[in-house]
Amino acid sequence: MPPGHPLTVAIVEDDTELRATFAALIEGSSDMRLAGAYASAEAALGPLATIHPDVVLMDIGLPGMSGIECVRRLTATARGTQFVMLTAYDDSDSVFASLQAGATGYLLKQSSADQIREAIRDVMTGGAPMNAAIARKVVQHFSQHRPAAEVAALSSRERQVLDALSRGQRYKEVADTLGISMDTVRTHVKEVYRKLHVNSRAEAVLKLGRQ
Repeated sequence: MPPGHPLTVAIVEDDTELRATFAALIEGSSDMRLAGAYASAEAALGPLATIHPDVVLMDIGLPGMSGIECVRRLTATARGTQFVMLTAYDDSDSVFASLQAGATGYLLKQSSADQIREAIRDVMTGGAPMNAAIARKVVQHFSQHRPAAEVAALSSRERQVLDALSRGQRYKEVADTLGISMDTVRTHVKEVYRKLHVNSRAEAVLKLGRQ
């Protein structure tokens, strides 16, 4: 996304009132633009594969095709789009399945407007909004399957950063814990992703799940 351009955000949510609330939140943010709002996965598949929004807020429990299956299909065509799952309950199995399908993180539907905006901005800077329990599950899976040669290429500081992320820490918390700047954390994360040949924690799980 070019500097200064608003983030394009699409919404897939079957609840009419919630969909309108999320749409108003996006339209009321100066750095975001609503790219579309859809009531079902079936209605969203075609348009999202064409318009390639920066971020999609995707309901997990859609009628008909699930949000998980919708993400799985779209990741093959909407490259570069980040998917953040919306769920009414903190269901770790569904969230983990979403991450394996290609989602970047998840939000509870009852999250505040500021939390939703922060999550959208977070995924565009390499973050993966999720709680500590889900983060641990992701990294445990990652630790059990990642190739030894790629892990050996990580520096001790890069391992410290990855371990901190596995405990669900955000970039600022990692910076405070390790006594380094946010920019340094981002640099280390980029190196971890480069050495492990992934673009996010979620992509690492998706890739390793195919082995």
